[in-house]
Amino acid sequence: MLATLRNAFEHLLESGFPAHLFAIAGFLLAFSLVARLMSEKRAPANTFAWLLVIVLLPYVGVPLYLLIGGRKLRRILREKSHILPALPGAIAGSTNGSVCGPIATTVVAAGGLPPVSGNRVRLLSTGEDEFAALEENIRSAKSCIHITTFILSRDDTGRRIVRLLADRAREGVKVRLLLDAVGCLTSRGRFVEPLRRAGGEIGRFMPVIPFTSRGSANLRNHRKVAVFDHRTALMGGRNLAREYMGPEPFPRRWRDLGAAIEGPAAYLLNEVFIADWCFATRQSPETLHAEIPAEAFAACGESELQVVASGPDVPGDPLYEGIVAMIQEAEHSISIVTPYFIPDDVLFRSLIVKARAGRSVTLVIPARSNHRVADLARRQYLRELRRAGCRILVYTKGMLHAKAIIVDGRLGLFGSPNFDVRSLFVNFEVGVLAHSPGDMEAMKDWAAGLMAECVEAKPEPNRRRKIFGNVAEDISRLLAPLL
Repeated sequence: MLATLRNAFEHLLESGFPAHLFAIAGFLLAFSLVARLMSEKRAPANTFAWLLVIVLLPYVGVPLYLLIGGRKLRRILREKSHILPALPGAIAGSTNGSVCGPIATTVVAAGGLPPVSGNRVRLLSTGEDEFAALEENIRSAKSCIHITTFILSRDDTGRRIVRLLADRAREGVKVRLLLDAVGCLTSRGRFVEPLRRAGGEIGRFMPVIPFTSRGSANLRNHRKVAVFDHRTALMGGRNLAREYMGPEPFPRRWRDLGAAIEGPAAYLLNEVFIADWCFATRQSPETLHAEIPAEAFAACGESELQVVASGPDVPGDPLYEGIVAMIQEAEHSISIVTPYFIPDDVLFRSLIVKARAGRSVTLVIPARSNHRVADLARRQYLRELRRAGCRILVYTKGMLHAKAIIVDGRLGLFGSPNFDVRSLFVNFEVGVLAHSPGDMEAMKDWAAGLMAECVEAKPEPNRRRKIFGNVAEDISRLLAPLL
């Protein structure tokens, strides 16, 4: 009997049965991934790009999707559901009192928080200003310092910040530093060891080397937030690196935007940090919440702000739907400042329709960004926007990394998200909607100063583009949703 079974097994091996079995298993796996891909709420371009890779190159597409293809992971939603930011009873939120009620209501309906009043905001337009504010708040913090960043560089700026944090931790201040495991890949270990030895805590968000992540290697924490004593926050687009900020001017420093916020909105940004920290370190949120004094909820100004966290940990897409609502509700003007412009079809067509309807649509982008593929991918979008009547301004004095949207001069968005598919659908991001006239005047002044330093984008010549450039542009646009 055993000899018969052995002979049968050897016959199957000789007939190539394992190869057929693996082929069938591979087909079923690819089919299941396609079914999962089609059931996810994604940008159509992103879905199409993944379908092409999985179907045409399954031996590449299937493992690549398993590694980096996830967007909304049930495991993350389940683990973070009990620690997501929420309004405490001491903070009253409302969408009715907002000057932009429909937009605020849309954000809340998609899973975001309502606007809160009683805040004070100061825009930080230069890297020197933001570094000075960061250093001042680190030195003056009395109880705790919470910082999350996508990049902590091993340069003079990064070293100085680690040294400052270590000094405060040594003095008894609770210092928690949350680093994205991919963005801060080169600045872990010995680089931050002085902070750890001084008593500070360091968390790594979703490590992928080795592959120990509880999610996908593609889901990165792009949020940049620093909170001091639970009620003062710095947030925006700047990472902790010399090209973003520093104590002295730097010739190759990028143009960016940040903000210093005091009041209940800062408390909510701290809640975003706590949720990320507890997810990454598995610490109890109750432990961190026990450190928060009652005065952290106190009002200190007249600004109405709406904190919008978005990403794989949020059931809906409040940031994306909020931006769609901003554009579609615009009555007079739309200004968008972004380093990378790769919109999904809904946002793209909405901008074209608004421009053709006579609204003033202005897009401000760098003449050349630090990502060549993104620059190639944006070309066709820019051509169609220009034909529809949009104004395209390019910043030629270096890299423009600022992210902001201003609608009708009465509502503004700033923070970490870029105007691209990755920020709107994949990354962990956080933005702030400004609803108050005073804050909007500051944003309009900042945008006007930036635009004054830009030049009108030159239309492309009518002559036929070179074949190589045409193909490179098409491939870049196809692959851009995967990047």
